[in-house]
Amino acid sequence: MGAHPATASPLVRRYTLEEFWELEAPPEGGHHELIAGVLYVVPPPTGPHNIAISNLNRIFSRYLDAHPGAGQLFVPRAAVWRPDWQTWLEPDLFLVTAERLRTTDAGRLDTADLVVEALSAGSATYDRTAKADTYAALGVRELWLVDLERRAIEQRVLEAGRGGSQARMPGPRRSRPRSSPA
Repeated sequence: MGAHPATASPLVRRYTLEEFWELEAPPEGGHHELIAGVLYVVPPPTGPHNIAISNLNRIFSRYLDAHPGAGQLFVPRAAVWRPDWQTWLEPDLFLVTAERLRTTDAGRLDTADLVVEALSAGSATYDRTAKADTYAALGVRELWLVDLERRAIEQRVLEAGRGGSQARMPGPRRSRPRSSPA
């Protein structure tokens, strides 16, 4: 982009995916995400955020190891994206079932069966609103919002275009995702 600094105001600029991919990383760390051409700056993760996602990664990996062929776990920098919507989101962790992967290119994932976002002070509002609504519009089946302060998981079963139903699960209780194979 060179001469034009990145802007998150849709009144100043909306980006295509090609322009988005050319942006430099935010100078204070983190990364950018794009929703309908609107740029969002996502702050870098905190230590507790990293530990929570690492622990969930191990739990989901063990589940998938015990259920061969059930699906695939994706970690950051893998994205859920739609070129025609100028949208690119990087979940903290997401699961795509084997059934979906049989008909989808793993390099062009436009939805997921389960998305996990760990909430931190700098991203909680964005994760609960714009990002959660976008996941619903993209057809994501289930969203877990891991509230690090409350040590709880807010589970949302999403409906396309709407936020879907919600359930709160206090930590440290472990639960199997609804969208995972039986």
